[in-house]
Amino acid sequence: MLNRRSFMALSGAALAAPALAQGGAARTLKFIPQADLTVLDPIWTTAYVTRNHGLAVFDTLYGTDAGYAAQPQMVAGHTVENDGKLWRLTLRPGLTFHDGSPVLARDCVASVARWGKRDAMGQTLMAYTDELSAPDDRTIQFRLKKPFALLPDALGKVGSSICAIMPERLARTDPFTQVTEMVGSGPFRFKADERVVGARVVYERFAGYVPREGGEPQWTSGPKRAFVDQVEWHVIPDQATAASAMQTGEMDWWEQPPADLVPTLGGLTTRITDPTGLIGCLRMNQLQPPFDNPAIRQVLLKVVDQTDFMQAVTGTDPKLIHVPTGFFCPGLPMASDVGLDVLTRKRDYAGAKAALAAAGYKGEKVVLMGASDFPSLKALADVAADMLTRAGFNVDYQVMDWGSVVQRRAKKEPVAQGGWSAFCTFWAGLDQANPAVSAFLRGTGQSAAIGWPTSEKIEALRDQWLDAPDTAARKRLAGELQQQAFVDLPYLPLGQYFNQTSYKPSLTGVLDGVPVFWNVKKA
Repeated sequence: MLNRRSFMALSGAALAAPALAQGGAARTLKFIPQADLTVLDPIWTTAYVTRNHGLAVFDTLYGTDAGYAAQPQMVAGHTVENDGKLWRLTLRPGLTFHDGSPVLARDCVASVARWGKRDAMGQTLMAYTDELSAPDDRTIQFRLKKPFALLPDALGKVGSSICAIMPERLARTDPFTQVTEMVGSGPFRFKADERVVGARVVYERFAGYVPREGGEPQWTSGPKRAFVDQVEWHVIPDQATAASAMQTGEMDWWEQPPADLVPTLGGLTTRITDPTGLIGCLRMNQLQPPFDNPAIRQVLLKVVDQTDFMQAVTGTDPKLIHVPTGFFCPGLPMASDVGLDVLTRKRDYAGAKAALAAAGYKGEKVVLMGASDFPSLKALADVAADMLTRAGFNVDYQVMDWGSVVQRRAKKEPVAQGGWSAFCTFWAGLDQANPAVSAFLRGTGQSAAIGWPTSEKIEALRDQWLDAPDTAARKRLAGELQQQAFVDLPYLPLGQYFNQTSYKPSLTGVLDGVPVFWNVKKA
């Protein structure tokens, strides 16, 4: 006997049947990702390689358009009542998971709840929420303690971590435990049987996917039509080998070619797809010595040179970098020049050593992790290792693959027990657009993002920003928050650069924003 969910699964498959016409002739898109995909769960880690994987496999309730605005994606729309404190989101009909079961509101509720325990903006949304429920199979209901106009923006954020919708049985997994079974409702299905760790990841077009009707694809919004039948990620750590594979036509698309190899990629389309760029960060473990001491963190401001860091990544082309860069993305509304003078002063290594001694540094080992297979991150770590050493720190520079960095950085233990002290990473500009989305600006200690800083003042200013009545007030508060961040130093900003991507001219439909594989056609 069919239960209700099984019956709806069959009905959903029937409704989705017209999507079979999307793909056209068989096509395989061969893609070189920024690094190996070692973690599959887009909630467990903020690594962009996992986010990119997540966008292929999972869908989101809202998407982000080219104007950085939230647009309905899995939802048909929403209503807002009770002075902004009651939101009802209605799912589009015919949404189906890759296992054939229908997407129900309770799946979405469980997914939002799991994401809301890990993501910075998700934590904020859940703090505003009195009750999250599924009154029926297609309605997701938020009863809020007070109005939160950014609700769609939170659920549709393109940066890490995305609010990936998965079946309730998977979404019930503890958010600090990795989900390894990949069942989404996105335009591509993950082929676990064809995955070769360190070498290849494979996705196939999900024939049951029902794109939105109307509109045009932009970033992660609009109709997601898959025109290729298969996407293969080929992990090629050696950059010269990757360049050769692009030059010979063996590969179709290289996500992040190093700037010094771009001139060798003649005949390919090379462009900047994300105008918000990438912002470098040196993140410190603030649970363990020496960076649990704010006076020791302050020493870094005496020696950081953002130009050194960015030129190590991009070379000397001034069009590819922006310095000085503070705690909010340059060019976006919350960007501020408050406190930036500390980043433009003459570097003072002698003063740094004296300040380090005065702060009580006892020569504790500083384990700095670098990524061997991720050129831009390796470049940052190389400069950081030199900077820290010259400033008087006892540096143990450990280079490993990026997947190992991602796994190890979750450890809170001391370095003697396999922990770490610092690592370098990048955040997309949109992930540092404002206090609501910036995970590295949370100061909530053990519940903050990896690095775990504590700052009551940053948290208080963030709360004021969220409740501010207008843009002018938010802009003022963002400046105050940036000033406080230069005092508490939850991380060290390293500058902004603009990453380029390269692909064959025969590929059309490559969207601006992050790497997505819908809308792409291969001639």
